[in-house]
Amino acid sequence: MIRRFDEDRPEMMDVATEATPALERDLLNLASLNQRFGAINTVLSQLDHLLKKRAPLHIVDYGTGGGDIPRAIVSRARTCGCPVSITAVDRQNPTLRIAEKFSTEFPEITFVSSDLLEYSARSCDIALCNLVLHHFDESDVIRLLRRWREVAEVAVLVTDLRRSRLAQAGIFAVTEIFYREPMTRHDARLSAERAFSFGEMRRLALAAGWSGFLHRRCPVFRQLLWMEKNALRR
Repeated sequence: MIRRFDEDRPEMMDVATEATPALERDLLNLASLNQRFGAINTVLSQLDHLLKKRAPLHIVDYGTGGGDIPRAIVSRARTCGCPVSITAVDRQNPTLRIAEKFSTEFPEITFVSSDLLEYSARSCDIALCNLVLHHFDESDVIRLLRRWREVAEVAVLVTDLRRSRLAQAGIFAVTEIFYREPMTRHDARLSAERAFSFGEMRRLALAAGWSGFLHRRCPVFRQLLWMEKNALRR
């Protein structure tokens, strides 16, 4: 099946101009979906061995949304005794205001308003991006993957949806029965159409100059890209 990506048909949360109750409910729904369907566990399990080293880590989270994954990382880092700071970047100011509201007990997280394609290429230990690449066309995905490979000193971790007919049917069912708010329903279904297939994601990583990376399928129609710099040097 062909990827359907049209910049003139955006997701509703991408064009929100105010921090409305509807947007807040949508971000809570996304956090719930991430918790229920494994996105948070996927990220934490991939980062665990680095957090357990207890060396200070600076993470940049590109496209943070409601900030639920940075909060989960901070909670795990606290448990491990790992000093961590997270710069959470998103271009939507209304989304960032809600994320800050949700994150008052997490001073380790700093929220920054910026378009991901324009965010200055500052070095960090880990470049992190979750469920965002399907918002971009292929040329911009390659540009982002190349930049993250260059600025991350330790590792790059990318997760996203994995396109398939079964994934589209599953997302349709979940948003028909459980997550029925208009914004969540519209955006989730559109995301399923925009997602990259497993083969497409690998091709984009190779085009961005990635080598020695892990690419694997994850539960519930997701996929993961991981490149650890120390592993390449061994």
